[in-house]
Amino acid sequence: MDRKLSDSALRYLEDNHETLIALTRELCGICAPSNHEERRAEFCCRWLKNLGTENVYIDEALNVILPIGCEGSDDITIFMAHIDTVFPDTEPMPLREENGRLYCPGVGDDTVNVAMLMLIAKYLLEQRITPSHGIVFAMNSGEEGLGNLKGSRALMQAFEGRIREVYSFDGGYDLACNAAVGSIRYRVEVKTEGGHSYAAFGNRNAIFYLSQLIQTLYSMQPPKTGIKTSFNVGKISGGTSVNTIAQQAEMMFEYRSDLRENLDAMQEFFAAAVETTRRMVSEVNVEVIGLRPCMGEVDPIRQKAMEQRYASLLKTYCGLKPEFHPSSTDCNIPFSMGIPALAFGGYLGEGAHTREEYIELESLKKGFPLLMATVLGSL
Repeated sequence: MDRKLSDSALRYLEDNHETLIALTRELCGICAPSNHEERRAEFCCRWLKNLGTENVYIDEALNVILPIGCEGSDDITIFMAHIDTVFPDTEPMPLREENGRLYCPGVGDDTVNVAMLMLIAKYLLEQRITPSHGIVFAMNSGEEGLGNLKGSRALMQAFEGRIREVYSFDGGYDLACNAAVGSIRYRVEVKTEGGHSYAAFGNRNAIFYLSQLIQTLYSMQPPKTGIKTSFNVGKISGGTSVNTIAQQAEMMFEYRSDLRENLDAMQEFFAAAVETTRRMVSEVNVEVIGLRPCMGEVDPIRQKAMEQRYASLLKTYCGLKPEFHPSSTDCNIPFSMGIPALAFGGYLGEGAHTREEYIELESLKKGFPLLMATVLGSL
């Protein structure tokens, strides 16, 4: 049921606007590349424990989990925001405030949403609000890239069979993800005998055969059904020196689609292309490094109800009409399990996944109430 924010909640949001910015800045200073979120997880856990709660803990996947009223409940709503960033940096990245914008890689995706989720949890704890059913606040790991949704998988497994719906606070408030884009990601390695570039000229070059494989893959015609099917070579490496015939070369390759049957068609083409290359070289090794599922059998009525609640709150607090789209998010896992889910965030900004990323600080005055109302309206 939707709930208008009380005077107490509105006053809390206003009083904590600067606190939100300060917490966002502090989190930005704690690097958290996927699969190495330890320091940021420890900070979030310690911050919540300092509020006087003993229920918060870090699980084996590096999720920070705060359950409230979940004991004995088979009706749980999960609110999550991912602590990892797409950037591999292990030293603090440049942060600056300029013309009403806060610039830092990862500031919007997803650091500011993590800060909002933490402050909303603080409000519930300080007000001693008892939900009518179980809720879980999760600052989760592994949403980006090779994190392979490890945090979301662990959460869904931990509370399996007890989850009513899932909200992932991720991205801005102007777009919401209401369907899953599945993907399969590979590391493909090609090996040949190689040799000296002059003395062994004529020997097979792994880079050449890898490039032939790439050309073949880029000749694919993706299925036209569904919303979209895509593919990409995102990284290549190999060789030894300019005067060496490469013995080894590798790439990272992915394909995505909102339909499972399209992923199957892409897999068939990929397997055939790899097999052709395998017959021409010494060795081809294929490793699956990421697997994100498509939609499962989600109850359309319950899913629609979530979307309508978001649309109503978005109009109330942000003055916008909703735009829904499929995407690859932490919601892929609950979607694949038939659990209604929705992903959206609490800011406006640009440059996600680039080092020029920024958030509009004024937008937090609309996005923060939106996320607060989303949580309180579910209680």
